Parts: sequence; structure tokens; C-alpha cells
Amino acid sequence: MTEMDNNISGKAAIIGLGATEFSKNSGRTELRLAMEATLAALEDAGIDPAEVDGFCSYSVDKVPEYEIARLLGCREVNFFSQIPHGGGAACAPVMHAAMAVATGVANTVVVYRAMNERSWYRFGAGSYGFASTPIFENVNYGWYMPHGFHTPAAWVGMFAQRYMHEFGATSADFGRVAVAARDFAATNPNAFFYQRPITLEEHQASRWICEPLHLLDCCQESDGAVAMVITRADRAKDLSDHPVVIKAGAQGIASGQQIMTSYYRDEITGLPEMGVVAKTLYRQSGLAPEDFQTAVIYDHFTPFVLPQLEEFGFAKRGQAAEFIRAGEHARGGRLPINTHGGQLGEAYIHGMNGVAEAVRQVRGSAVNQVDDVHNVLVTAGTGVPTSGLILGR
Repeated sequence: MTEMDNNISGKAAIIGLGATEFSKNSGRTELRLAMEATLAALEDAGIDPAEVDGFCSYSVDKVPEYEIARLLGCREVNFFSQIPHGGGAACAPVMHAAMAVATGVANTVVVYRAMNERSWYRFGAGSYGFASTPIFENVNYGWYMPHGFHTPAAWVGMFAQRYMHEFGATSADFGRVAVAARDFAATNPNAFFYQRPITLEEHQASRWICEPLHLLDCCQESDGAVAMVITRADRAKDLSDHPVVIKAGAQGIASGQQIMTSYYRDEITGLPEMGVVAKTLYRQSGLAPEDFQTAVIYDHFTPFVLPQLEEFGFAKRGQAAEFIRAGEHARGGRLPINTHGGQLGEAYIHGMNGVAEAVRQVRGSAVNQVDDVHNVLVTAGTGVPTSGLILGR
């Protein structure tokens, strides 16, 4: 058996896509949001809800798969999994679904993420009740919070400051990531910031959250849901005129990983866990950086977009700022990224809306459609154990 025979490349496909609107106050439960997105995805796929026999979401998703199964009228569910590490899970549910259908464990798997992350709770609030729940992860943060590291922005800010020091990147370089994302969002009717682009001057004038991060370096907090339907590639051809093939899927943890505070590595300017993902994706798919027409790069905070570009070989080490300054990431660039507006401009659905944009780009139905798309890279949250996908024709 060859290595290509022994991986998931080309064995599963996404055939259904559904999403709710993205807002700051959905006015309904996360279960309702999940069901709306799931039913829309199944309708898009032309599959009877009762046929679903697998589910996958995030461990932080508060909607249990058994309740969705009950409401859908599923007969027998053979597979269900949940992926930890918040946004780092963004691509992994699709990977797990692909593994399940490729191995015959399940036939029709729904992946979903539903959240009222603005109206019900806020991940960036800085108050998490760690002291009353002294499990390992919370104790870990006890080493950092007394020094002011209370929020994801602060945790990322430490890495960003060192990256700037080592490579000469500036706040304006981070701002160019935000400006390009908001430019795409401004032409996407589904984006929260539709028709609301920003200038670099506005980015630089926005208030500090935690230096070197301005407000406009930080993703949104959003309500909404996204769901997808995955099945075997051979079956997908009979069900869809435009199946989106899962060419590769990977998860990654690297040496010295400590959730979002991996400060004790020899150097902290890279994202080695994303490097693990990159090597696996390229090995599975046989693709290289020049084979991608567009990418969805996880943009919870703008500084982490730059080292992701480097880990995947789109820019040399320490030179992603030059890539950004040249506008290669923006509309009309060599590798336009986050053409939906990203989490900065469209919505923050923990990256699942980014996977959805990759599906649309491959289908040719994106609002900001890139020409002749064959392969799309998607990355998940960085600073944590993470994941990635390559989707294509």
C-alpha cells in the first residue's frame, strides 16, 4: 500500500453547506441556530435528515450531537466526535468526518458550529472563573494572569511584539491584513461589516486593546451557525454537480505547546504547530504553495496571519510583511486570503465560516470569487493545537 493510498486524500467530499445570518444578537438559542444551519446544509445536499449517521463539532460547542440527531429523526448514529482547543478545531471536524466516511465508519456526517458568542458569553472578557476550577489548563493560566495576561489579545500580543522585534514588522503591516479583510467584507452581503471598509489610517487610529494590537487587529464576537455535510467522494459524484473534495486534512501539536501561552520555546516568532499541519497537508495532497489560488487564513488576530503565511511557504521566514506590503493577500493579489471578509470582517464562528468560504470558492459561487480555483488552503486557530484543510475540485 502506498502512502497516498493510506491517507484520506480524495476519499471524501463536502456536498452540503448551510449557515444562518451572522449578528451580534441572534435572538434564539444555539440549538436553534445549529438546526437551521444543519437543515440548510442537508437541503443543499439533497439528503434526507434521517440518513445522517455521524456528527462532529467542537468541544466548546454547547449543542449536543444527540439532540440534533433526535430533532433530525436520525435512525442510527455510528460516529460522533468533538475537537478541543477552540478555534484550533476549525478544520478538524471536517477531517474527522472525512476519516469516518473514508473508513466506512459512517456514511453521511454533519459538521457544525453554533454560537451566541456575543449575546450570551464573550471569550475575550478576561474573566473565566479559573480559580474555582483548578483543572490543568486553568492552573497553567495561573502562571500568566498575575502578570496581566488575561485575554487572548494579551497572549497573542506577546508573540506579536517579539515578531516585530525580530523581523521589523510594524503595526501598519498588521493593519494591512485588517484593511484587506474589511475590503472583502464590504462587498459580501452576508458579512457583518458589509459596505463598511476601513482605511489603514482608521486602523492605526483605533484604540489599543493590548499593545501592539489595536481594536481593528482583533476579530469580532458573533452569533451564528455554520454546518456542512460530508460523504464518500464516489457517492458525492452521484449527489452533487459540484462536490468539494477534501484533498488533505491535518491536526498539529508541536514541541513546547502550552495552549495560547507557548512562551518557553527557544523562539516564539513562528507557529510550529501550524508547521506540523503544513507538512502533513502537503504530504497528503502532493501540492505545494504555488498550487493554491486563494486561502482562508485564520485571522482571530492579525499578527498571527504573517507567520502562518511563512509556515506554509507563501513567504520566507520573517518576510511575510513584505508579502503583505505588496498586497499579495488582498483583492487582485497573488494569493487573496479571506475573501469572505474573514473573522475580522464577516463573522467569528470559530473559523467554520472560513471553511464555508473555501467550499464556495471551489464551487465557484463565492461573492468575491477568485478566477479558476482548483485548490484552497484553510487554516484553523493559531497559538493553540491546531488543524488545517485543503479543499479542491
